[in-house]
Amino acid sequence: MTPALAQLEPKEVWKHFAALAAIPRASTKEAAARDYVLSVAQRAGLKAEHDHVGNTVIRKPARPGREQAPMALLQGHLDMVCEKNEGTPHNFDTDPIQVRRDGDWLKAEGTTLGADNGVGVASALAVMESTDIAHGPLEFVFTIDEETGLTGAAEFPPGLLHSKYFLNLDNEEKDTICIGCAGGIKTTGRRKVALRAPTGDAAYRVKVSGLHGGHSGVDIHLGRGNALRILGAKLQKLLQIPNAELASITGGSAQNAIPREAFAIVLIDSSREHALRELVATMQSDYKSDLGSFDPEVQVSIEKVDRPARVFETDDARRIADLLVSLPHGVIAMSPDVPGLVQNSTNLATIATKDDVVEIVTSQRSAIESSKLAVANMVGTAFRLAGFEVTNSGSYPGWKPEPESEIVRKLQSVHEKVFGHPAKLIAMHAGLECGVIGEKYPGMQMASFGPTIVNPHSPHERVEISSVEGYWKYLKAVLASI
Repeated sequence: MTPALAQLEPKEVWKHFAALAAIPRASTKEAAARDYVLSVAQRAGLKAEHDHVGNTVIRKPARPGREQAPMALLQGHLDMVCEKNEGTPHNFDTDPIQVRRDGDWLKAEGTTLGADNGVGVASALAVMESTDIAHGPLEFVFTIDEETGLTGAAEFPPGLLHSKYFLNLDNEEKDTICIGCAGGIKTTGRRKVALRAPTGDAAYRVKVSGLHGGHSGVDIHLGRGNALRILGAKLQKLLQIPNAELASITGGSAQNAIPREAFAIVLIDSSREHALRELVATMQSDYKSDLGSFDPEVQVSIEKVDRPARVFETDDARRIADLLVSLPHGVIAMSPDVPGLVQNSTNLATIATKDDVVEIVTSQRSAIESSKLAVANMVGTAFRLAGFEVTNSGSYPGWKPEPESEIVRKLQSVHEKVFGHPAKLIAMHAGLECGVIGEKYPGMQMASFGPTIVNPHSPHERVEISSVEGYWKYLKAVLASI
C-alpha cells in the first residue's frame, strides 16, 4: 500500500482504494478492475453474474437474524476520468495513480485521483468481505463506462436485480443525500475543412492552460473558464494578423469535463512575431482580469514549433474560431423550484482535428426531458449555422426526486442517530446511474450518498479523509437498519 494510505482509517476501505488506484481503469478499459472485484468476491465465497457489456452483479446472503430484511443494492462504477496536466509523465493505460496526502485530503500527482468512484467501489468491496455488519441480503452492482455517458447503466438489462432499495455510492458531498439528478445528451458537430500549403514561414503552438476545469454538471455554475472558448477568442484576433493561418486545433479531454487546456498551431510571417507576442500578452492580462478568482492561474502562451505541411483555408479557420466563441456554454437556466439548483446547462467539451475533419463535442443536461432536448437543439442550430453536420447520442433520463419515500425516511433516521442531525436532501445537476438503471426497475427506491470529493474530473480532484471515515460509519449503520 502506498505510504499516503498506509495509516488511514477505515483500513478495510482504504486497502481496496489503494488496490484500485494501482489498476489502470479508464472508461471502456475496466477489465483489470473487474478482475480485482471478482477476486474479492471469490475469496468471500460469492458468485458473480455479468451482462452483455461487462457490468457485474454479486449477491451476498444476509447475516444471521437478518434474513427477512428487504434486499438492498450497493452500486458504483469501475471507471475513472483520466485527466492530467500537460507535461505530467503518466500513462493511464499502464501507470498506477500516484496518491499523496495533504493534511486531511488525498490528491494525485498531476492527474485525476479516481476517488470518483473509487471510494464508492472500495466501500462496497469492504462490505462484501465484512463479517461484522448486521446487514440483510445484498446485491452489489459494478458498472462500466460511466464517465463517457453512463453506457454501462444504459445497457443494464431489466430483470437481473431483486432489491427493494438501490443505494448509489457516487455522491460527493458529506451530510447530503441525493434523491434526484439531471438527464443528459451529447451533441457533436463535424465539418470537413479545405487544406492547402502554408504561406507563413514561422509556426507557433498557441496554448491555453492553468484552468481549474471540473465536472461539467456539478461545477458548471462556478464561473470557471473554458479553454476552448478562450482559444476561439484568441484565434479570432490572431487570424486578423495579415496572412495568419491555422493548421490544427485540439482541446478538452472528455464530454463531462469542463476543458482546462486547448492548443492550436498557427503560422505567420516571421517578421510579425513581435506583434503576435504582444497580442498574446494582452490576452493573458485580459483573461486574468475577466476570470479573476474563478480561475486565477489561467495562462495564454506561445512557443515556436516545426512548420506543418498543410493549413486550413482562411474561411474554414475563421468559421471554427467564430463557432468556439459563439457556441453556448454554462448555465442556461436555474431551477424555479429548488434554490441554487441548475436546471439546464451545456458544456463545450472537446475539439479535435483529424486529417481534414474538425470535430467538436458538447453535452447538455437537464432534469426535464423537453428542456434537455431544447438546449441540445439550440447547440445543434449553432453548429448548422457554421456549416457543421450534427449528431445526437448517449441520451439518458433524469431521476425524479421522491423525498417522502421509505428509503429516504430510513436514511434520514440513521443520519440523525449517527451524526445528531438530518442530512440535507439534494438533487444533483449530473447524471447518476441509479436514475438510468432504476427506470428499468419500477418501484425500486433509490438514494445516493458518499464522502466529500472536490474537483472531480480534473487533476485538482481530492477526497476528504475524515469524511470517508464518517461515510463508512454511516454506511454500516444504514445496512444494519434497513
